[in-house]
Amino acid sequence: MPLTFDFSLEKLKTYQGINPKPADFDAFWDSALAEMRALDDEVELVPAAFQADGAECFDLYFTGVGGARVHAKYLRPTGVNEPHPAVLMFHGYSGNSGDWQDKLAFVSQGFSVAALDCRGQGGASQDAGGVTGNTHSGHIIRGLDDALASRPENLLFRQIFLDTAQLAKVVMAMPEVDAARVGATGGSQGGALTVACMSLEPRIKLAAPVFPFLSDYKRVWEMDQAKDAYAELKTFFRFYDPNHEREDQIFEKLGYIDIQHLAPRIEAKVLWFIGLMDTICPPSSQFAAYNKITGEKEMVFYPDFGHEGLPGSSDKIFQFLRGL
Repeated sequence: MPLTFDFSLEKLKTYQGINPKPADFDAFWDSALAEMRALDDEVELVPAAFQADGAECFDLYFTGVGGARVHAKYLRPTGVNEPHPAVLMFHGYSGNSGDWQDKLAFVSQGFSVAALDCRGQGGASQDAGGVTGNTHSGHIIRGLDDALASRPENLLFRQIFLDTAQLAKVVMAMPEVDAARVGATGGSQGGALTVACMSLEPRIKLAAPVFPFLSDYKRVWEMDQAKDAYAELKTFFRFYDPNHEREDQIFEKLGYIDIQHLAPRIEAKVLWFIGLMDTICPPSSQFAAYNKITGEKEMVFYPDFGHEGLPGSSDKIFQFLRGL
């Protein structure tokens, strides 16, 4: 096994992360969840232009926090009336919920599938910040100025994390879905959203995150990996704190949307995929979250791979989630 560019594997297995956790973190998220659960979801199912034999395909819309209309693709097997399992899918940074056809494998096994479009990225969800369409650049730092002014509820990833839990709530309420048999999966940002979803919705039974993003920001910074997907961290410092006078405060506020601090809430069984040469979402940033999961978990290692396609991972995830 080659050495990771990060800590040794032995150290990774005990690493606990360095990004600070805000003192009111748990109260912050409990309040956020209460806000989300009090919403009128205003669920709408619109038959999609795409259809396939054995499946019913819909554009699903619900109203998320802040009044945004959030979109997901929703597919269910035709003619299956008894409650059955469902899978939630989350996409990578800047992307969207993907093509319809790649959800059909689960539908063929008697599953419903819901794939979220993140606000302001490449799909059909609304960013309620006053514009229509893509606002992707800077989502990690969006609302950070407000957070520094004691309004962390304006952090955009707070709203996106809540969207994942609300999607789970909406799907679990579908009459055709068995709420006790719902799983989640996604890669990169989608891996982070998988972690957020199962942290904020404890009824998620199985989850398969792939090299999750949005974890241990300070470690990423100290490794000089604030580039690519994390480049906006450097942008924020260059534009808004060039002398790093607020560095400690900035990382503390980012702690509200750091998945490592959500991970202790997880009750699902977890199958986690990691490339030990990942320079986009460094292994230590991932282990910071993984090591805080107290329940049943397993990590699948790809020693020679970075932030890229991991051979066989889709098949392993499919077989794992078939256990719902």
